[in-house]
Amino acid sequence: MSDTQATEAEKQTDLAAADEPTGAIENAAAADLADSAGSSDSAGSSDSAGSAGSSGSAGSVESAETRDGDLADVEPAKAEKGEKKLRVRQLEREGEVAADFLETLLDIADLDGDIDVDVDGDRAAIAIVDSDEGRVPRRLVGADGKVLEALQELTRLAVQAETGERSRLMLDIAGHRAQRRSALVELAKVAIAEVKESGTKRSLEPMSAFERKVVHDEVAAAGLVSESEGVDPHRHIVILPV
Repeated sequence: MSDTQATEAEKQTDLAAADEPTGAIENAAAADLADSAGSSDSAGSSDSAGSAGSSGSAGSVESAETRDGDLADVEPAKAEKGEKKLRVRQLEREGEVAADFLETLLDIADLDGDIDVDVDGDRAAIAIVDSDEGRVPRRLVGADGKVLEALQELTRLAVQAETGERSRLMLDIAGHRAQRRSALVELAKVAIAEVKESGTKRSLEPMSAFERKVVHDEVAAAGLVSESEGVDPHRHIVILPV
């Protein structure tokens, strides 16, 4: 081999030796980059998983709280509805007992009349009305409804004896209370107008508890105030100006 060829061979060997570390460095750098990317991806996945887990957990807690809140609203409503149904059944029972008592009373006295039973607000409402066989004797109402009031008290006592509970049932005979209610409403309207115009209080005639309640309700609806004064049978209503 000539000196020139030997020199060229040595150069090629030196160049190969010089390129080898450079490739190793590049490979190492690439490996480092790959490791860094892998670590970043792992951390990102972990963060995403953690965020998803936290979000899911928060959603579960919120759903549970919403569900508990809805249940808390529903339960009292159900309880109140159940109490109302129970109260209606009790009033219907009062009406049935009262109807039996009054039918027996009419049979004993040999008087005509049919019995209507209803529920009016928080009271059982009983009415003796004209039947196909004949009219209800108006003497069962009496002067100023006094006989009617006495029969109502007897019927309440009969219901209490049967059910063990004090009754507030309302008895009407031959439409007397309905007619009286209409008359009282008109009376109250006139008195209310006078009080509003004059600015002074107005005393009304003595009334029964039923009659006073009708007037009190009408006065309240008109935006005024009324009071009951005196003792029965002279207890009456006083309408006050605003």
